[in-house]
Amino acid sequence: MLIRSPHSLLPINIPIFIILSLALTGGISAAVAGEVDTSSMPWGEMAMGLFGGLALFLFGMEMMANGLKAVAGERLQTILAHLTSNRFFGAITGAFVTAVIQSSSVTTVLVVGFVATNIMSLSQAIGVIMGANIGTTVTAQIVAFKVTKYALLMIAMGFALQFFAQHKRVTYYGNILMGLGLIFFGMSVMGSAMKPLQNYEPFLQLMVNMENPLLGIAVAAIFTALVQSSSATTGIIIVMASQGFVTLPAGIALTFGANIGTCVTALLAAIGKPREAVRAAVVHILFNVCGVLLWIGFIDHFAQFVAYISPVAVGLSGTEKLAVEAPRQIANANTIFNIANTLIFIGFTRHFALLVYWLVPNKPTHKKPKIKPKHLDTLLLENTPMALAATRRELQRMSTSVDNMLVASMPMVLHGNKRSLKTIAKMDNEVDILYKYIVHYLGEMNKRSLNQQESSELSSLLEATNSLESIGDVIETNLVYLGKQRIKHGIEISQETQDLFMQVHSEVAKVFQLAMEAVIEKDVDKAQQVLNSKETLNYLIEEATLHQAQRLTAQAANRPETYSLEVDILEKLRWIHHSSRRMAKSVFHSLPNKT
Repeated sequence: MLIRSPHSLLPINIPIFIILSLALTGGISAAVAGEVDTSSMPWGEMAMGLFGGLALFLFGMEMMANGLKAVAGERLQTILAHLTSNRFFGAITGAFVTAVIQSSSVTTVLVVGFVATNIMSLSQAIGVIMGANIGTTVTAQIVAFKVTKYALLMIAMGFALQFFAQHKRVTYYGNILMGLGLIFFGMSVMGSAMKPLQNYEPFLQLMVNMENPLLGIAVAAIFTALVQSSSATTGIIIVMASQGFVTLPAGIALTFGANIGTCVTALLAAIGKPREAVRAAVVHILFNVCGVLLWIGFIDHFAQFVAYISPVAVGLSGTEKLAVEAPRQIANANTIFNIANTLIFIGFTRHFALLVYWLVPNKPTHKKPKIKPKHLDTLLLENTPMALAATRRELQRMSTSVDNMLVASMPMVLHGNKRSLKTIAKMDNEVDILYKYIVHYLGEMNKRSLNQQESSELSSLLEATNSLESIGDVIETNLVYLGKQRIKHGIEISQETQDLFMQVHSEVAKVFQLAMEAVIEKDVDKAQQVLNSKETLNYLIEEATLHQAQRLTAQAANRPETYSLEVDILEKLRWIHHSSRRMAKSVFHSLPNKT
């Protein structure tokens, strides 16, 4: 599973959900008012049908979304992270990604992670959030079609694809088809459960009251906040409309409320997160609330426009006409509402950003900033490909520190003073700190449900992280120690020997940089170049070793100590080269299994 659905929070809310649902069906109000004989209504069967149908609906949505995400793979991450160069591309990208993952809340949570890790600015994120509201209307458009009679056929075909498939991709298509069937079957079950309410006066009166915009918006917002899915709320609204319970104005008010209620998920995800994450969640709330406030006074006019452009049921009247026309009209109204809001507010993304920065200012800080990761946001753990990409970016930051140590180390070891050697040693502090953060992050990622490809990539990154930390320790402990020994014993290394050592060091540094580029970019060509570098390094070390052997006969002070020191330096450089080759090999292990 690439992205964990917010529906996993559903069981926590079931008691409240039951109470609210009974209130919506008029059961509580009727019992209190004593207006009808509630014993004549099959409340138990209706509750089972309603809750069971909703469970099937939500489970189907999650199954279909997981299948779509698996088929799309890491391309979603690339699209969301890179196609947001301006607000318009951001809105289109947000709409597309949300249409695939079937949840504007999840898209917003992902964007929160991107903003928190500096992948995109808040202004870019606002465009994506606006587009996400458009993408989530795809679900309503799908469920508005009268295809519930084919639900069991789709479930059977989807199950067959899963059961008999020999390739994972076919299994994913089975998930998509079976999930879609469960959505329609859940709608059918809910519709059947609601049929007794067609003659239940308190419920019909309650539905009439829903035409009061404030009441409709409030009820739908609360319900959506509980189930954490505007698509589920819209689906139920459409089911009720198909039974003739909901008029178009009431349906519009309820969908407005669903758009507000869906903001809760992103707000919950931002709790305890950096200020950037909170700001992105606040943007989602402001945009949806402002959109509703803009249209709330024009619901009747909006309903007339939607009815004009939507299909008309010829030859029907009354409840039958309402049941046929309202579902498609409500779905169209939901789509038009979100598209219109995006077009209206897309020109004010910078103003939204300024307002949010004013509402959620930076916290004052008086402490010296500590070394912390810039890219390892826990929000991204819900999407494994993006978490792996974030790890690569943090690993690049760690490798830059090691590279700086490596480049500066050899001149200091050969002719530097104690202060310069101490500076090299201190540079390893950042490497050690980032190492702990990255390993912990990979450990948390490994607790998720990973596929074989993701597990291989995680292992490759862990191998590279361990190698980087080891190279940093060798530079800090061994090479710096050898430099101190040179100073302690007054050893002077000849200029010719220094030139040979610098050639070896230059080759090692070049191979190290190439190895890290291969790991971060998943570039097999660069990885192969690293593996092919062994012969060149062996030649350079052999040349330096031969020169050392010739120097043994030289008339110079501390000749044995000098020889031993030089041998150790070459050995440490050879070890760093070996670690770089080990990192390059891990790139091949992380490749997709093409067999």
